[in-house]
Amino acid sequence: MARMTAAEAAVEVLKKEGVDVTFGVPGAAINPFYAAMRKVGGVDHVLARHVEGASHMAEGYTRTKPGNVGVCIGTSGPAGTDMITGLYSSIGDSIPILCITGQAPRGKLHKEDFQAVDIQSIAGPVTKWAITVLEPAQVPRAFQKAFQLMRSSRPGPVLLDLPIDVQMTEIEFDIDTYEPLPAYKPAATRAQVEKAITMLNEAEKPLLVSGGGVISADASDLLVEFAEVTGVPVIPTLMGWGTIADDHPLMAGMVGLQTSHRYGNATMLASDFVMGIGNRWANRHTGNVETYTRDRTFVHIDIEPTQIGKIFGPDYGIVSDAKAALEQLVEVAREMSAAGKLKDRSTWVEECQERKRTLLRKTDFPNNPVKPQRVYQEMNRAFGKNTRYVTAIGLSQIAGAQFLHVYKPRHWINCGQAGPLGWTIPAALGVCRADRDAEVVALSGDYDFQFMIEELAAGAQFNLPYIHVLVNNSYLGLIRQSQRGFDMDYCVQLSFENVNCPDIAEYGVDHKSVVEGLGCKAIRVTKAEDIAPAFEEAKKLKEEFRVPVVVEIMLERITNISMGTDLDGVNEFEDLIENVTDAPTSIASLT
Repeated sequence: MARMTAAEAAVEVLKKEGVDVTFGVPGAAINPFYAAMRKVGGVDHVLARHVEGASHMAEGYTRTKPGNVGVCIGTSGPAGTDMITGLYSSIGDSIPILCITGQAPRGKLHKEDFQAVDIQSIAGPVTKWAITVLEPAQVPRAFQKAFQLMRSSRPGPVLLDLPIDVQMTEIEFDIDTYEPLPAYKPAATRAQVEKAITMLNEAEKPLLVSGGGVISADASDLLVEFAEVTGVPVIPTLMGWGTIADDHPLMAGMVGLQTSHRYGNATMLASDFVMGIGNRWANRHTGNVETYTRDRTFVHIDIEPTQIGKIFGPDYGIVSDAKAALEQLVEVAREMSAAGKLKDRSTWVEECQERKRTLLRKTDFPNNPVKPQRVYQEMNRAFGKNTRYVTAIGLSQIAGAQFLHVYKPRHWINCGQAGPLGWTIPAALGVCRADRDAEVVALSGDYDFQFMIEELAAGAQFNLPYIHVLVNNSYLGLIRQSQRGFDMDYCVQLSFENVNCPDIAEYGVDHKSVVEGLGCKAIRVTKAEDIAPAFEEAKKLKEEFRVPVVVEIMLERITNISMGTDLDGVNEFEDLIENVTDAPTSIASLT
């Protein structure tokens, strides 16, 4: 049996589990682990500027390709607490990432040693497992268990905390015979699937709601096949956007209070049956549950038993991995189709398509200062079907989801549940590291952009090029809009006169200078007609310099984006279309 330090054994396990890159910030208590990575080799490293940034890089990396598990590393104390936001974001969206932290020596854990914190207890509520490993010989098996847990049932994050003396202790470990443990995933039975399809077949106006679990299970093709065999339209959730292409005739639009389409909400309200697959009925999707469920029959398929009935009790529930369920659903549906037992859904599909052609929001605004809707119109023109969009939270994300188009799974990479500001830049870098050939386009408002702007330096250092569309209204825009209900505009202004940059008047921060100071490229746009040329210039700069390129678009200070408190009560603050030319890059105009 080979002898090696526990840290070296851990690195060997990482390699066996398919890890070839980590994101992190070294420090005294984790230096033995970094020494092991250097000695063992085979695991690359991206140096973040903030440990929270490293955790979001790991998230972006995981979300980009099936099977990826992002790994982030930090030292003891504040490094672990900095990662908590990344862990929260990951567990909220069922994303497996592994956080590795250094720790004070075992003998000092109870003595309030420098940067010694009980990270196991702190991280417990936002992980599937958090553990301080106290025995060196347990380290490789703790890593083995971590990967099994992250991949089993509902995926999620794990934190492993390693005291410095544990890392440095020599152990015996045979890496040559190591094998990853199989992940556990429940599967629907034939009887369950037959009942679910029978209920669907009895409906007149059925819908499929496709959630993020379909993407996690790498089952989007099966979802589309099931929809095509049955002829049932699909409503993707925000986390499931891309499971079916926006221009597919069975894509019926997104539903919700904010990140939704007018036609999607109208179609949901017209339906009489909904089969949810790999979704959790998030409140910004459902709105008022009474409105959402009224006069509808529901089947809910989810990998996590406690998700079924959590928001409302479905008429029938199945505990299953999305892929396992869809394999059976496709098989049974094909048999029923061959036997002539499936209803013809062409009339219902045409109703849905008519709404998709007509219930649109206007984007063709020539105004200066620029209205945000125009930005997304130009993005649709500039960026193709292979674009991977990355975004976090705010009016920019909400409007982006209302107006942009997504055609493939994992091409809308978004933190849905936690929505931490600052997520976008580091997550985009993680996406770039996972897919170096990808066309990555990030989208931020000015406040999200400022939260972790320092991570752009990591993009420059490690040549992780992407285009970042920064829409700047010098406001906490979403909070300002929500304050309308309190009749105030209070503590949400980011505006000030920048004595060093009079050109931007009251818009405050000179993002262009900051971005360039961090080693990246930046373009500032003030007129609507200049947006398209700026995007073309950004593409050239990205290819030439291989660094992030920021296109900052100065918006009008106040634009209220469509949203409401109920599916039948969404407020439309701006003009709706009079004809299709008012929305020239809508799916209806492009198909």
